[in-house]
Amino acid sequence: MSAPVSAPDAVLPEDPAAEQTLTFGDLGLPEQVVRKLAQNGVTSPFPIQAATIPDALAGKDILGRGRTGSGKTLSFGLPLLARLTGRRTERKRPRGVILTPTRELAMQVSDALQPYGDVLGLKFKVVCGGTSMGNQIYALERGVDVLVATPGRLRDLINRGACSLQDVEVAVLDEADQMSDLGFLPEVTELLDLIPEGGQRMLFSATLEKEIGTLVKRYLVDPVSHEVDAAQGAVTTMTHHVLVVKPRDKQPVTAAIAARKGRTIIFVRTQLGADRVAEQLCESGVRADALHGGMTQGARTKTMADFKDGKVNTLVATDVAARGIHVDGIDLVLNVDPAGDHKDYLHRSGRTARAGKYGTVVSLALPHQRRQIFRLMEDAGVDASRHLIGRGDVFDDEVAAITGARSLTEVQAESTANSAKQAEREAKDLAKRLEGAQRRAGELREEA
Repeated sequence: MSAPVSAPDAVLPEDPAAEQTLTFGDLGLPEQVVRKLAQNGVTSPFPIQAATIPDALAGKDILGRGRTGSGKTLSFGLPLLARLTGRRTERKRPRGVILTPTRELAMQVSDALQPYGDVLGLKFKVVCGGTSMGNQIYALERGVDVLVATPGRLRDLINRGACSLQDVEVAVLDEADQMSDLGFLPEVTELLDLIPEGGQRMLFSATLEKEIGTLVKRYLVDPVSHEVDAAQGAVTTMTHHVLVVKPRDKQPVTAAIAARKGRTIIFVRTQLGADRVAEQLCESGVRADALHGGMTQGARTKTMADFKDGKVNTLVATDVAARGIHVDGIDLVLNVDPAGDHKDYLHRSGRTARAGKYGTVVSLALPHQRRQIFRLMEDAGVDASRHLIGRGDVFDDEVAAITGARSLTEVQAESTANSAKQAEREAKDLAKRLEGAQRRAGELREEA
């Protein structure tokens, strides 16, 4: 592999004016990609994109540090596509590889980049667990330019002789810190060792702790570092609040907040807890669903589609399952159970305030959990306000404004009204069908 270096280059300061003055057309991307971005309403790059794309297009190794939602997918994805354009890919031998910690993130990265790959004539394939290996082998046999993969499934395909990394020119590690948290780094290093020297490496991570630093030194050569919205410290578009509740009030407080208008993600510790809270919310009239690793891939995909489409506006998730959630427009994160540590807290919080939008993070704390939660937030580098909740169905004006909480009586009345309207629509539709059937019966009698 590439020769190790002692440390990455010093972090380059990002020019705040770049986001205002630059367009994607100024960054050196192919014209087809710039046109497609404009068609999608994307014209001005985010800071990390403006800083990273020119260096990535030049073939430099990149170390990117930015919290989720900062725009890093296009930062590495668009240069990768541009650098692979115009050359032929052999069967079973992709030229670009993007490694992600979860299958949900792999699918979302592919969805984000596929339109731009299409205009350049590049083929994508997602390979991850929980999906058909046969389909993945067939696609590789026909030739795939860019492989978006989870480490375990890619290793399995290589061991079966279905894939080789010998032609890889550009390799990307996305959310490397999460791969470390999930214990995937042995597989990652095994895969990176199979990629020939001399290619381009890009690594993106919210934090740069010991194991990630080892990866950087081992696989990146003279990397250029870009850091925007560091994971440690306050994000100006995000506010943090702790609601201290009594045990008996925890469920009604959760339901009242989940009943708010807009997209909400609720975090719990266990899969059973996710199912239980989602069921309780549905019984309260809230459109909620659970997301966790115990569900089939098909069920998880459907839940995410319902959440994106607005059929479900509250998602109850575990930490591991939620690492693949990259949905814009989530304006509140509710921690029903405390995060395990400050890194989990930051990852949870990163589901909101994405792409420069405003977001709110609310944590419920039982009286005995207060010190633990405030210590966790101190480690995360965020300031949180504290509010005492006297009763589960009563909020003062300030807390109601922060959370958007609604009374369950109002929510249940709204749910009943919606059900009544749906029943009326179904009754009208049935009446029309009956009328049509009667008309047809009369016509048949006349013909007879």
